[in-house]
Amino acid sequence: MTSYFVHFLFLWSLSVMASAEPAGCKIRITDRGLDMLKYETQKFVEEELSNISMPEMKGEDGRFQYTITDVKITELNLTHADLQFIPDVGLLFDVQNSSISLTFNRRILYWFFYDTGNINASAEGVNINTALNLIRDEEGRLKINNITCDANISKMSAKFSGTLGRVYGFLARFLTTGMRFLLNQKICPALDHAALVLVNSLLETIPVRTEVDQFIGIDYSLIDDPVVTSRSLDMHFRGMFFDLSHQNVSLVNYAVEPVIKEYDRMVYLALSEFFFDSGLFSYYTAGFPVCCLFLVPAQMPKDLEMLLRTTYFGLIMMLNPALVDAPLSLQLAVNSPPKTSIKTSGATVVMTAIVNVMVLPPGQPPVQLSSMTMETKFNAKVSMRGKRLSVHTDLRRFACFTSLFLQHLIPLQAPLKTMLQMSVVPLINNWTKRGVRIPLADGVDFIEEVVEYHNVSVILPLDYLRSFRLFSYL
Repeated sequence: MTSYFVHFLFLWSLSVMASAEPAGCKIRITDRGLDMLKYETQKFVEEELSNISMPEMKGEDGRFQYTITDVKITELNLTHADLQFIPDVGLLFDVQNSSISLTFNRRILYWFFYDTGNINASAEGVNINTALNLIRDEEGRLKINNITCDANISKMSAKFSGTLGRVYGFLARFLTTGMRFLLNQKICPALDHAALVLVNSLLETIPVRTEVDQFIGIDYSLIDDPVVTSRSLDMHFRGMFFDLSHQNVSLVNYAVEPVIKEYDRMVYLALSEFFFDSGLFSYYTAGFPVCCLFLVPAQMPKDLEMLLRTTYFGLIMMLNPALVDAPLSLQLAVNSPPKTSIKTSGATVVMTAIVNVMVLPPGQPPVQLSSMTMETKFNAKVSMRGKRLSVHTDLRRFACFTSLFLQHLIPLQAPLKTMLQMSVVPLINNWTKRGVRIPLADGVDFIEEVVEYHNVSVILPLDYLRSFRLFSYL
C-alpha cells in the first residue's frame, strides 16, 4: 500500500512540474516606481471625488424649513496621501487628515422670513483607506478584483452669509451633520467605480494577445497572479510569439526563467532566451522573406556573380556547354529555426541555411550546380524606446560547409559574407527596428540607460519619463 502511495505522489509531483510554465517575460515595479505613480494616483482620486454628485436635501425643525441644492466640491486637499504595496494583496491608497471644500445653495423659511443664498462649507479630518486586490483574470490580464474602502470625516463646518446669522448658526448643526453623513456615504462608491471600472479599463490597454506585424503576434498573458511584496509588484508573463497563420503551433518553453534580484530602479524588464527564440521560431514557420531568398544576378554584387561563374565554369561545361552563358542564381533557405544564446558578454543568434547555386537556362527548369550549408552567427543588441523593444543585428561569424567541391569554397566565403552584410542583415534590421510593445499600460514611457546581459536572460532597468500621464487616457 505504501509503495502505491509513493508512486502516486511521484506522478503527482511530475504533473505539477509539467504544468508549471516558465515565464518568458517578467516585469517588476518597485517601491521607487510606486512613489512616481503616487502623484498621478492622487490627482486621479481628487478628480474622481470632485465629480461626486450630492442629492437635494430637505428638512425642518419646528418653524425651520430648509432646502439644500447644487452641492459642488470646489477643492480637495489630499495633503497626506500615500501609495504602497500590500504583501499578497495588491495596493493601498491611504489619505490621512485631509480636507474638502464645497459650496451649495440654500432656501430657508423661518416663520414669515424667507431667504436664499450660497453657503461655503469645509470638511476637515478626511481619512480614506482604500485597498486594491490585484489578480490575473481568465484572459491572463492584470485586473483589480476587489476594493476595500473605509472613509470618514471627523468634522464639518459651514460659513453663512446674510442677515439672519443666529438662525443660520443654529441651522448649521443640522446641515453639517447631514452633509458629513452624505459625504461619508459617497466617497467609497466613487472610488469603487474609479477602480473597478476606470482603472480596469486602463489595464485593458495592456496588450495580452496581439499582432506584431503581418507575420507574427505575441502572447503577453499572465501565467499566474501578480506577486506582491512590501518592496515590489512582480508580474510573470508568457512572453511568447506565435505565427498568425498557425496560432496553435508554438515553441515549448524549456528555457530558464529570468531572475530579477534588484530594487534600485523604478521598473525592471527581464526577458528569457525563450522570448527571443519563440519570435525566431514564429518568423521561421510563417515563411518570413529572410528565411527563403532567391537572388538573381541583378541582386548580387558583381564580384560574387563573376566568382560564381568562374568557379562553376568547368562543371557547367561538363553538364551542358549550352548553359555556359545562362544566368546564375543563389537560393538561400533557412533549414531550422534560429537559436538565441544570451551570456554576460551579450546576445547572439545562430542561423543555419542551405545555399544552392543554380543555373537558369531560358525557358527551362533551374539546374542545381551545388549545395552547401551556411552557418552564421549574429550579434543581437537589445534596446527600448518608449514602450517598444527592438533588436539590432550585425554579422559576427560566417562559414560554409559541403562535401563536394571543397576546394572552391575558400574563394566563395568572402563574397558570400559581403552579400549577407549588404543584403540580408539590412533587411533583418529594417524589420526589427519597428520593435514590439512591452506589456504596460498606455501613458507610461521609460528612459532606458543600460541593458544588462546575464546568463540566459536580458534585464532592462528602467525609469519613468518625468512627463508621463498615466490616467490621461481615461
